[in-house]
Amino acid sequence: MKTALLVIDAQANMFDEEFCVYNAEKITKNICALIAKAREIGTHLIYIRNNGGEDGPDQPNTPGWEIHTPFAPLPEEKIVDKTSADAFENTDLQEILDKQKIEYLIIAGMQSEVCITTIGERAVALGYQLTLVEDAHTTFDFDDLRATDAIQTANEKFSEIASCKKTGEIFF
Repeated sequence: MKTALLVIDAQANMFDEEFCVYNAEKITKNICALIAKAREIGTHLIYIRNNGGEDGPDQPNTPGWEIHTPFAPLPEEKIVDKTSADAFENTDLQEILDKQKIEYLIIAGMQSEVCITTIGERAVALGYQLTLVEDAHTTFDFDDLRATDAIQTANEKFSEIASCKKTGEIFF
């Protein structure tokens, strides 16, 4: 079964010193490990990048919009730009997956309670097999939602509708 690794919203603004995602060092290490494994095996690697609004931290063509340096895509790797939480909406993601005959998606990145959950649920609804890498997604700590709770909720959801595995358990 052909597989793709989707690295979701792993953009520089998520790692800003003033407002950084939870557990950034561990998440960076794990996503880098997944990218290295995917490249070594020749697995398709697709970056999903959020195009934020004017004056937002991920406004297109600003430093925060760029893929975070440790995850930098190679020239031949695809970047799908999106304007909503759903990377299948108004993008060419499904066309890319269909053209490559991808049936199985492994997802990692940001933010657990928004884009990770939305993209994962949509992929499952579209018939893709899916694994959420449970120790390679994160979000921010907010006043009304702790990052650890959002991560746990996403892991529980995908354990029910797809699968969850740790970085070390992922084989392409």
